[in-house]
Amino acid sequence: MAECKLSRRLFIARGLAAAAGSVFIAPGVYAELIAKGLYGKKELDITTLKKSFKGELFTPKDEGFNSAVYGELWNKLAVNPKRAPQLVAKVTNDDDVIAVIKFAKENQLKVAVRGGGHNWCAPSIRSSGVMIDLSNLTKVISIDPEKRIAVTEPIVSNRDMQAALNAKGLSYPTGHCPPVKMSGYLLSGGMAWNQGTWGPGVGSIEAIEMVTSDGELITASKDQNQDYFWAARGAGPGLFAVCLRYHLRLYPLPQYIAASVYYYPYDKIVEIAEWLGPLASALPSSVELSLFAVQAPADLAEKCIVNNGKVALVTGTVFADSEEQAKTALAPLNDCPLIAQCLQKTIAEKTDFEKLFDASGALWPGDLRCRVDALFSNAKLADLFKATKDHFQKLESPKTVLMFAIFTGKNVPAPLLDTAFSMSGKLYGGPWTMWDNESDDAKNQAWHEECMKLLTPLVVGHYVSETNTVGHPEYAKASYRAENWARLEQLRKKHDPHGVFFSYFDGLS
Repeated sequence: MAECKLSRRLFIARGLAAAAGSVFIAPGVYAELIAKGLYGKKELDITTLKKSFKGELFTPKDEGFNSAVYGELWNKLAVNPKRAPQLVAKVTNDDDVIAVIKFAKENQLKVAVRGGGHNWCAPSIRSSGVMIDLSNLTKVISIDPEKRIAVTEPIVSNRDMQAALNAKGLSYPTGHCPPVKMSGYLLSGGMAWNQGTWGPGVGSIEAIEMVTSDGELITASKDQNQDYFWAARGAGPGLFAVCLRYHLRLYPLPQYIAASVYYYPYDKIVEIAEWLGPLASALPSSVELSLFAVQAPADLAEKCIVNNGKVALVTGTVFADSEEQAKTALAPLNDCPLIAQCLQKTIAEKTDFEKLFDASGALWPGDLRCRVDALFSNAKLADLFKATKDHFQKLESPKTVLMFAIFTGKNVPAPLLDTAFSMSGKLYGGPWTMWDNESDDAKNQAWHEECMKLLTPLVVGHYVSETNTVGHPEYAKASYRAENWARLEQLRKKHDPHGVFFSYFDGLS
């Protein structure tokens, strides 16, 4: 994918504008921008909006426009100069959001919302319209240890949220990846740490303060504005409102968190899966269990040459009340029939959220080029790795991760919540295809697409925030039960009848 660069003509036009001290876009360049979807039928007049707006506004003629659109994207493959808004509004408060939405509605512009820019396929970047950027809203507003309620703005990371809560002996089912912000994480459903005990992130939202398509600030909860509350908990980039504050129900910080890690020869991964899959139901639901296909760490590289440097990785993390309880919960992982062939292991080592985030961040580092399609499956774990074993071993990129989390306990999949978030399965995971260089785009994307073809017969659904809904629009619909998808579309027509907010599919070409 081409890097985001200003055309020579656009650069010259901006230079002339600066020299003249005026707002100027050469007619030929203006036509070029229209053709690329960067402008509407007429140039936007933001003079009135500027008078009351406290944040920053960027149009394509402004020097900081490209940085405002593409600069904070987690996935460098998502930097696509073929898609860009007509206006970026970097808001600082409620009034800014309200003003921008009313401006958009008056000018018949659609609105997209950016949280932290972590979504792998960047659905916040649409062709034309307005992007509302929430990146200034970074505060944990309050933590009430007695009521066990926290109020947070949207741009607080998983890591920072846990740090603020853990210091007070509290916790919340945040996501696993440390830099992901609460905005996209919660709106998409919230696949969480300790999900077997606490449930997904959306299950512990008490209320959300948001701005509607009419520019009205409302509070949505189980008792008021229930349509919005239902939709916001899972609609992801298809939500028809801007969420500004989350009221979260908290939990006591687990007294003892422990992790076990086992590396096995890659050629044994199917045998490992055949043992691990059935074991999951015998483990407590407080155990997070996963099987990875990854590149071997440096200290095991020589032992893994025969498998093209690949290794099978089993991880188990438990959130317990005591050391004894933690060790008992993880003990069955030592009973693997292939334990004698284990290349390296760490057994029930005490840890905390900070260390868990470090480990997760090492597996999913930032500033790479990525293709991701997370999925749910009810197939046997071994069948997923039978389908992909040979294909993964041929992979050249050392940073790619193929992972499946196996939900533990007797009640799997867990009962669905009364939320838009409605996809579930016995297993969750897929390929996180990651690489460094643009020159490797074609081969890595081809590898990824083939991997998904191999897995497709075993898929029951997708996770809307970690799947390529831009390249594969059908994956958006596949992230919901049919009745939930239908209800989302009905609520969009009811609460956003003028189409102020982009849907899942608009403006992505």
